[in-house]
Amino acid sequence: MSEPTARVPVEGPRAARIAAPLDEALDSFAAAAMRAREVDAVTTELVRLRCAHYHDCRICGSLRMTEARDAGVDEAVAAKVANYEASDLPEHAKVALRLVDAVIIAPASAPPGLAAQLHEHFDDRQIAELLLDVVKWSRQKELVALRLETPPWMGTNLLAFDARGDALIGAATTG
Repeated sequence: MSEPTARVPVEGPRAARIAAPLDEALDSFAAAAMRAREVDAVTTELVRLRCAHYHDCRICGSLRMTEARDAGVDEAVAAKVANYEASDLPEHAKVALRLVDAVIIAPASAPPGLAAQLHEHFDDRQIAELLLDVVKWSRQKELVALRLETPPWMGTNLLAFDARGDALIGAATTG
């Protein structure tokens, strides 16, 4: 495994000494978040896609988690994330997506009753995992802002995670 590199170029020796450990810490956090398995694969994928939608991340938008795809998340289901409240997604999925919106848009003004809705559908460990997922899938903001997140492939590709939590990007899918 190669040494992590800064995703946004930094100048000077002090910046490089700071960037590498920070990058390593973020990678470790992301891997730990992906090792969590309290939330089902479909809900995890819907949360990931909602983050991709908000951040306009072309990489995240071009990936589909293998486990979720195997559990029935096709492109029709993925499209429902953009307008989830009016969709026929199950209520627990809508509640998870409301949490994504609250965390990304305005955490201090989460809608009244969101905590109660979360506890109706998820236990404390699942809620913690959902929050970690939102943070994990929001760490690419600087790449998106600079439009450096261009996928190095065409089409939609499968995404899985190894036992450590590192991403494995597979072959292109057909829909």
